Amino acid sequence: MALERETAVAIEAVVLASRLCQAVQARLVQGTTLQKGDKSPVTVADFGAQAIVSAHLLAAFPADPLIGEEDASALRDGDHVSLRDRVTASVRTVRPELSDDAILAAIDRGMYAGGPGRCWTLDPIDGTKGFLRVEQYAVALALLEDGVPVVGVLGCPNLPVDPEDPSAGTGCVFYAARGGGAFMVPLDGGDPRPVRVDTFADPSLARFCESVESGHSNQDDSADVGRRLGITRAPIRMDSQCKYGTVARGTASIYLRMPTRKDYVERIWDHAAGWMVITEAGGRVSDVTGAPLDFSCGRGLERNKGVVATNGLLHDAVIAAIRATLAG
Repeated sequence: MALERETAVAIEAVVLASRLCQAVQARLVQGTTLQKGDKSPVTVADFGAQAIVSAHLLAAFPADPLIGEEDASALRDGDHVSLRDRVTASVRTVRPELSDDAILAAIDRGMYAGGPGRCWTLDPIDGTKGFLRVEQYAVALALLEDGVPVVGVLGCPNLPVDPEDPSAGTGCVFYAARGGGAFMVPLDGGDPRPVRVDTFADPSLARFCESVESGHSNQDDSADVGRRLGITRAPIRMDSQCKYGTVARGTASIYLRMPTRKDYVERIWDHAAGWMVITEAGGRVSDVTGAPLDFSCGRGLERNKGVVATNGLLHDAVIAAIRATLAG
C-alpha cells in the first residue's frame, strides 16, 4: 500500500497522544487550563499531545515539518511553571527519555508556516471544550503533499466503537491514505474495519451533524438548510472532527459548518484529517459554495468559506439549499 509507513507511524502517534489525553482527562482538576487569545481553554493534554506526536514524527521523518496549533511560549512563561511541570510529567509517562527542553522544542516544531512539499498538520485536541466537558474531542493528524492531504488519522477517545452497541465500549481511530479506503479500529486495539458513508439519496432521510458550539457554526442557517431539504430528524451535535468520523461511517449523512462571520478563516488542522477520512470513505467535502477545500495556502483555508461534508449523493442538493439560505 502506498504511504504504508506514513500511515502506520501516524496511527502510532495518534494512539499514544490519545492515551495521554485519556489519562489527563481522568485527573482533570482546576488549574490545568490556560487561556488562549480567543479565550478557549487549553489543557495540559493539548500541549502534551502535540509534544508526543511531534517527537514521534521527528524520529520517523526528520525532514518533514509540522503545522500545529500550539507553541510553547506560554509554557516558558515564569507565571506558568506549574502548568509546564504538568505537561512535561504527562509527556514523560509516554516518552520518559525526553527532557523539558526537548518537550518544549517538540511543541514549537508546530510553528511551520506551510509551503510546497511534504508537511504534517496536527490539532492535538480538536474540541477542547468537549474535552473539558468529558464529551467528544479528537487528536487529528494529516500528511499533506504540495497542499493536498494524502494521509489522515483521527483519534476519538470518547466516541462509541459501535453506535448501535453500547457494550462495544468507546474509543475509535479512523484512518485513511490516498487511494486505500477508510478504516476504523478500536483505540484499545482490534481488527481494522472498513468504513463507508451511507447511501441515502433522499435528503429527507438524512441526518445532520454539527458543532455543539454556536460560535463554530451558524446553527440558524443550518436549521434553515435542513428545512429546505425536508430533514426532520434532530441534528447530532458534537465537538471536534469526530463529526467527520460520524459521517464517514454512515451514522450521519451531512456535516455542516456554516460561516459565523465573513472574515473567519478555517484552520487546516481542523479539517485535513477529516477530509481525508471522508473522501476515502466515499463522501465529498467542499466549502459552502461547493468549491474544493484548498489546503495549499499555509495554516488557513484562506480561499474557502465554511465546510460541507456529505455522503456525496446529497452534496449538490445541500449546496443548492445553502445558496438559497445565504441568499435570504
